[in-house]
Amino acid sequence: PGSHVAEMEIKKSRFIGYAKHVTSWKEAKEYIEEIKIEHPKCRHACVGFVCGTNPQTERSNDDGEPTGTAGAPILAAIKGEGLSNVVCVIIRYFGGIKLGAGGLIRAYGGAARLVLRESPKQILIPTSAVNIQILGQYTGNIYDTVRRIPYDADHGGSPATISDEEYNDQGDLTLTVTCETQHVSTFLKNLQDSTKGTAIILNGNNDEDEE
Repeated sequence: PGSHVAEMEIKKSRFIGYAKHVTSWKEAKEYIEEIKIEHPKCRHACVGFVCGTNPQTERSNDDGEPTGTAGAPILAAIKGEGLSNVVCVIIRYFGGIKLGAGGLIRAYGGAARLVLRESPKQILIPTSAVNIQILGQYTGNIYDTVRRIPYDADHGGSPATISDEEYNDQGDLTLTVTCETQHVSTFLKNLQDSTKGTAIILNGNNDEDEE
């Protein structure tokens, strides 16, 4: 999904809202820099960022506005719309009339809600990564079991994936399986059935945002 823009004017100050789907803070920072380059003469470029599901990563900044009057209301707007994996940047061109703390909070929050509500939405399906160790004799079983994990293709879901495969000196295999969170428990049950209860679950974590 591309960048989306909406603008509002309050007491001669222009508030230009930008929103974009992102999957990491690194990606968000690159987008923020792009917006700043587009507006070299703006007074402020304030940011709200939310990514992931559980845990969820949040970041915000006021970029020179009084503390808590810009980044926090932008962040509140994102969360209020029930969104994640999004960065919202509000550019302000000062119009000569001070808005006061309350006015700034309403303005930044309003500009963020405006652009977020006008942007297309996509359902975010939570995923989990599970680290597993299995005996070498069952390596074929793990691939078959992973291939049978369902996914919600109608809402943007993706097939389960295998990564970080590594064999030890005894021929045992450790690997990471990433799939939709709702299917993890069924997958683990099927895995134990297919490996006669010998599979070892090293740890399982919900998908996290890349720092």
